[in-house]
Amino acid sequence: MAVVEITEVQVLPLRDADLRLALAEGEGHQSVAEWRAGHEDFWHGEEMREALGDPEFVVDGDTMLIVEWFRVVEVLQGS
Repeated sequence: MAVVEITEVQVLPLRDADLRLALAEGEGHQSVAEWRAGHEDFWHGEEMREALGDPEFVVDGDTMLIVEWFRVVEVLQGS
Protein backbone atom coordinates (compact mmCIF):
# COMPACT_ATOMS: atom_id res chain seq x y z
CA MET A 1 0.00 0.00 0.00
CA ALA A 2 1.05 3.56 -0.54
CA VAL A 3 0.02 7.15 -0.08
CA VAL A 4 -0.45 8.85 -3.44
CA GLU A 5 -1.05 12.42 -4.52
CA ILE A 6 -3.30 13.01 -7.51
CA THR A 7 -1.42 15.53 -9.65
CA GLU A 8 -3.70 15.81 -12.67
CA VAL A 9 -7.07 14.56 -13.90
CA GLN A 10 -8.06 14.45 -17.55
CA VAL A 11 -11.37 13.58 -19.16
CA LEU A 12 -10.90 12.82 -22.83
CA PRO A 13 -12.17 10.60 -25.62
CA LEU A 14 -10.20 7.45 -26.27
CA ARG A 15 -9.12 8.79 -29.67
CA ASP A 16 -7.18 11.57 -27.87
CA ALA A 17 -5.09 9.22 -25.72
CA ASP A 18 -1.44 9.99 -26.38
CA LEU A 19 1.95 8.34 -26.06
CA ARG A 20 2.49 9.91 -22.62
CA LEU A 21 -0.52 7.95 -21.33
CA ALA A 22 0.42 4.73 -23.12
CA LEU A 23 3.93 4.77 -21.65
CA ALA A 24 2.96 5.97 -18.17
CA GLU A 25 0.51 3.15 -17.63
CA GLY A 26 3.50 0.86 -17.28
CA GLU A 27 2.17 -2.14 -19.17
CA GLY A 28 5.03 -2.18 -21.65
CA HIS A 29 3.19 -0.69 -24.62
CA GLN A 30 5.50 1.20 -26.97
CA SER A 31 2.90 3.01 -29.08
CA VAL A 32 -0.59 4.43 -28.74
CA ALA A 33 -1.86 1.90 -31.29
CA GLU A 34 -0.46 -1.00 -29.23
CA TRP A 35 -1.91 0.47 -26.01
CA ARG A 36 -5.32 0.96 -27.58
CA ALA A 37 -5.40 -2.53 -29.10
CA GLY A 38 -4.59 -4.06 -25.72
CA HIS A 39 -7.36 -2.10 -24.03
CA GLU A 40 -9.88 -2.90 -26.74
CA ASP A 41 -9.04 -6.60 -26.43
CA PHE A 42 -9.64 -6.38 -22.68
CA TRP A 43 -12.93 -4.46 -22.84
CA HIS A 44 -14.26 -6.52 -25.74
CA GLY A 45 -13.37 -9.80 -24.04
CA GLU A 46 -16.11 -12.21 -23.10
CA GLU A 47 -15.26 -12.02 -19.37
CA MET A 48 -15.55 -8.22 -19.25
CA ARG A 49 -18.72 -8.13 -21.33
CA GLU A 50 -20.22 -10.73 -18.98
CA ALA A 51 -19.18 -8.70 -15.92
CA LEU A 52 -20.80 -5.61 -17.45
CA GLY A 53 -23.92 -7.59 -18.34
CA ASP A 54 -23.67 -6.34 -21.93
CA PRO A 55 -22.55 -8.90 -24.54
CA GLU A 56 -22.47 -6.15 -27.19
CA PHE A 57 -20.36 -3.63 -25.21
CA VAL A 58 -17.88 -1.78 -27.44
CA VAL A 59 -15.25 0.86 -26.79
CA ASP A 60 -14.38 3.16 -29.66
CA GLY A 61 -12.80 6.54 -30.29
CA ASP A 62 -15.76 8.29 -28.65
CA THR A 63 -15.49 6.31 -25.39
CA MET A 64 -14.65 8.77 -22.64
CA LEU A 65 -11.67 8.15 -20.36
CA ILE A 66 -11.00 9.54 -16.93
CA VAL A 67 -7.23 9.58 -16.50
CA GLU A 68 -5.70 10.22 -13.07
CA TRP A 69 -2.03 11.13 -12.91
CA PHE A 70 -0.41 10.59 -9.53
CA ARG A 71 2.85 10.35 -7.70
CA VAL A 72 3.71 8.03 -4.84
CA VAL A 73 4.23 10.10 -1.71
CA GLU A 74 5.05 7.25 0.65
CA VAL A 75 5.22 3.47 0.49
CA LEU A 76 3.69 2.06 3.69
CA GLN A 77 5.62 -0.64 5.48
CA GLY A 78 4.04 -4.00 6.19
CA SER A 79 1.39 -3.63 3.52
